[in-house]
Amino acid sequence: MIASTNTKRVVIEPVTRVEGHGKVTILLDEKNRVQQARLHVVEFRGFERFIQGRPFWEVPVLVQRLCGICPVSHHLAAAKAMDRIVGGENLTPTAEKMRRLMHYGQMFQSHALHFFHLCSPDLLFGFDADVAIRNVIGVAAKYPDLAVQGVMMRKYGQEVIRLTAGKKIHGTGAIPGGINKNLSVEERDFLLKDLDQMITWSRGALKIAKDYTVENLEKVAPFGSFDSNHLSLIRADGAMDLYHGNLRAIDAQGNKIFDQVDYCKYVDYIVEEVRNWSYMKFPFIKSLGPETGWYRVGPLARVNTCDFIDTPEAEAARKEFMAVTDNKPNNLTMAYHWTRMIELLHSIEKIKDLLHDKDLQGNDLVVKGERREEGIGLIEAPRGTLFHHYRVDKNDQVVMGNLIVSTTSNNEPMNRAVQKVAEDHLSGQSELTEGLLNHVEVAIRAYDPCLSCATHALGRMPLVVELVDAQGNMIDRKAR
Repeated sequence: MIASTNTKRVVIEPVTRVEGHGKVTILLDEKNRVQQARLHVVEFRGFERFIQGRPFWEVPVLVQRLCGICPVSHHLAAAKAMDRIVGGENLTPTAEKMRRLMHYGQMFQSHALHFFHLCSPDLLFGFDADVAIRNVIGVAAKYPDLAVQGVMMRKYGQEVIRLTAGKKIHGTGAIPGGINKNLSVEERDFLLKDLDQMITWSRGALKIAKDYTVENLEKVAPFGSFDSNHLSLIRADGAMDLYHGNLRAIDAQGNKIFDQVDYCKYVDYIVEEVRNWSYMKFPFIKSLGPETGWYRVGPLARVNTCDFIDTPEAEAARKEFMAVTDNKPNNLTMAYHWTRMIELLHSIEKIKDLLHDKDLQGNDLVVKGERREEGIGLIEAPRGTLFHHYRVDKNDQVVMGNLIVSTTSNNEPMNRAVQKVAEDHLSGQSELTEGLLNHVEVAIRAYDPCLSCATHALGRMPLVVELVDAQGNMIDRKAR
């Protein structure tokens, strides 16, 4: 778009209550009508290059440093890729169930963190509420019981991670071909102690999200919403599976674009596009092309794509959710919150099942088989489908790494949500108040983006070096 000389530029920087650093730019014409709105990811992470030359067994520990919120997702996706390198993808029951327990602990704590700490101020106080109270401190002051629940639920999920991965953040539990520890009876009993309370609180959180959506449907339905494709991993029988499965993509009406695709063949189905105004890529489905092939991932996509959920309370909640749209895909952006809480309940149900499984106390932890030089691992991270792809040389060193992070897949949808909310709520306004601008941020927060995870380099990084004297005068400047 070529802006006229009368174009005004509004910048929201930083976008708040998200993980990572981003900004939004909005271009207005002389009548304050929105001409363009974009989400820019302005930080750079170069992990795909950092890991080159490192021994492959270090990768599951290295790449999780991408993030302090969802390190388990990167840890497990990389471990699954390295399983294939060592020929150990057919894990022992103990290894797979320990990894699953770790992953459901991660889902539980991450969903609780986002719902209670990051998005609940908007839902409880309103998008236009005074910024002084529209935050987690305001929630704690007015709704102390909810604030305590959010803290304790996240703490519980972190304890699950600690006892399966060795540490609450950046653990080492998953190794190529398996795990490095089991779960002792004492550790199991420690987690069982608070389990019933977590289930009760999860039901309550789901009710808050459901009631908010249903009671405000007239407002929620058009807010940043649009038809889209959806993509996720699906178990062979069509069930939601957050740890493993094959790829399924559907269109906005629920028609399957592809189904039960072996994720090791993802490059035949998914392409990444780059644009010069963001460090984050724009993936799309190859057969549809960049114009119509973009898709959504995450809780909304997973509930839309699956045929059922294999835990009873979450499945009942899924049916109730799908009934709102007569069992057709739900394309409402704000419905992410409802589906996220369905997954919160599903995660604690799965944790309960796993904690009563005696395989967790097994001692058969690692397998190996035929050595390979390429490995691909996918997992459903809290924010959506996460792709890890590596090549390793004969000296065991990584020579290629490619990550398609969940937020990367949601890049185009988030930009469309930003554009739609800006057009619907900001266009023609004589004054752009903080509350109005927060509407744009609310749309972004619905996706629970992890911006620091999702950034890539485009070509060579720009480099500017300036030499300045003690008085602030520039002596020399070099730019690459």
